[in-house]
Amino acid sequence: MKSFKDLGLSEKTLNVLKIRGFEEPTPIQEQTIPVLLAGKKDIIGQARTGTGKTAAFGLPLIELLRERSNNVQAIVLTPTRELAIQVAEEINSLKGSKKLRIIPIYGGQAISRQLRSLKKGVDIVVGTPGRVIDHLNRRTLKLDRISHLILDEADEMLDMGFLDDVKKIMEHTAKEKRTMLFSATMPKEIINIAEKYMVEYDIFRVTNGDLTVSQTDQIYFEVHSENKFEALCRIIDIEDDFYGLVFCRTKIDVDDLAKHLMERGYDVDALHGDMSQHLRERILNKFKKHFINILVATDVAARGLDVQNLTHVINYALPQDPKYYVHRIGRTGRAGREGIAITFVTPEEYKKLKFIQRAAKTDIRKAKLPKIKDVIETKKLKIKSDLEKISKSELHKEYIEMSRELLQSNNPENILAAILQYTFQDELNEKNYTEIKNAYVDNKGKTRLFVTHGKKDGLNAKKLVELIKKICNISNRNIKDIKILDKFSFVTLPFHEAEILLSHFKNRKTRSGLFVTKAKQKKRGRRKNLG
Repeated sequence: MKSFKDLGLSEKTLNVLKIRGFEEPTPIQEQTIPVLLAGKKDIIGQARTGTGKTAAFGLPLIELLRERSNNVQAIVLTPTRELAIQVAEEINSLKGSKKLRIIPIYGGQAISRQLRSLKKGVDIVVGTPGRVIDHLNRRTLKLDRISHLILDEADEMLDMGFLDDVKKIMEHTAKEKRTMLFSATMPKEIINIAEKYMVEYDIFRVTNGDLTVSQTDQIYFEVHSENKFEALCRIIDIEDDFYGLVFCRTKIDVDDLAKHLMERGYDVDALHGDMSQHLRERILNKFKKHFINILVATDVAARGLDVQNLTHVINYALPQDPKYYVHRIGRTGRAGREGIAITFVTPEEYKKLKFIQRAAKTDIRKAKLPKIKDVIETKKLKIKSDLEKISKSELHKEYIEMSRELLQSNNPENILAAILQYTFQDELNEKNYTEIKNAYVDNKGKTRLFVTHGKKDGLNAKKLVELIKKICNISNRNIKDIKILDKFSFVTLPFHEAEILLSHFKNRKTRSGLFVTKAKQKKRGRRKNLG
């Protein structure tokens, strides 16, 4: 494995990477950065989401672009505004002291703000195709002097119907430029773009490996929103040596959660995009040296963070996109150790969890939260262990004297019990813990299913129920509205069991040809059909 120094990056950039916690390049970075720094060829980089593609093109841009230019030097096109913001923030975090202005432009943000930024002068624009075209039409953005064009997540742009927009934007760019195209997959349309708009290009492919980390045990807990904090505290308390990242969706959520954890007495700090580089470095240093054992962060703030030996990654809030779930859990289970990735799911979010599970091609198993008595028992064991360690160390003279005085006139067992009660009565009292109500997502919503067999195939209600129970382990009372027709049938199940049944039949052929899928929704204004 090469180091970042081997790739030809400057000392300034190497220092920034060291501060950011990047220790060694990913395969796509290792392949593309030297080529971008040294050559004049265009490139196509194929690598899965979460493999460091932003730094793969961002670092060479920072190295190659001039400071204080009077024109836009590079444009990065992204399929979504969320990705535009994240890419801009990532490049900003990598530039160090180099005087480059990077801004995101996207729909949904006030155009007046973007106009002011563009008027002041910008070196790198990161934008969505629609808003970039808007600025081109207004003549508030000129790309005729750019030296670099990057298409990020190119396959997603094609899937979202941006192909014509991308072509239109490319027509406005300088002829003498380098084009970089990064994509998770390589459909024919991308090759067509390369052949039309790239003169000479190299293709780099990194397609090995799973999206997720095999050494990570992935579990989820069903909790109501108001119980998430108590659930988090139980998970931290039940662990003998918790050392983990807790992910929230917004900066405000990060600050609020970190504050509440501090009030509970945990060693915790927060990390998000509004922090200065100096403060960020200080917090990361504390975390790496185990002065704090809990770090609450946003996805953007944690990008590039390389901390070894994490025991846990907690998804306090579900990420918006499966790729961010992959980013998050990939931070545990490193260095040959198994880590634990925990996700809190509210009843309303269960469908989203299943979507993430399918998209990330991973298994996230359901688990039960630790009970209060389990937490207290764990704390008792920890107290005993700590006291035994302290007793074997060198004790201060004044405590020895106090101990002798107390033992002269008191029963040793009673005086020790009094000391334990005096010191730990709050921690070991069940009444000081908040009960967490069960959140059963299984009962939130139902799914109507279509079965490809009916009476002519020998199917009846009893046989269908037996089949469903065999696959889903569900009680009869939760199997509703069975309709056995001549050529097909219908049945309604709770959402959770329906997902299990659908997963069982997905990509699976049965000898009988029986298959289960979701029933099509009835359109409004028409007569109701059977089922």
